[in-house]
Amino acid sequence: MKKQILFLCTHNSCRSQMAEALANHYLGNNFHAFSAGTEATELNPLAIRVLAELGIDTSHHYSKTMDEFAGQTFDHVVTLCGDANEKCPLFFGGVERVHHGFEDPSRLKGSEETVLPEFRRVRDEIKNWIIGYFGGTK
Repeated sequence: MKKQILFLCTHNSCRSQMAEALANHYLGNNFHAFSAGTEATELNPLAIRVLAELGIDTSHHYSKTMDEFAGQTFDHVVTLCGDANEKCPLFFGGVERVHHGFEDPSRLKGSEETVLPEFRRVRDEIKNWIIGYFGGTK
């Protein structure tokens, strides 16, 4: 049986969506990942783009709040930003709760050409941390 991971950040538009997609892509044999935010917004198009560069399709993803997962049990609950770490409710009774913050590339100003490398950098940092922390390769 696959272990369940829930990734949390503020808007569920960028970092947590990337973490969900990367974990399912690289660790899908052993884990099933989900993501949510303290608020729901829209998926960031540049996050979608940098995941597509790795062959990861997120067309079925949508922004969700933590409330959507109320009462569910997870093996791991991972907060990816300080806001989610502070607001993570106690009902997420994961066997393991961990915080690992990543910069939010969606807050960067500038042209797509300017910010796209930062989206790639954060994507790769999340990917490397997930693989290193949870183990696995593809």
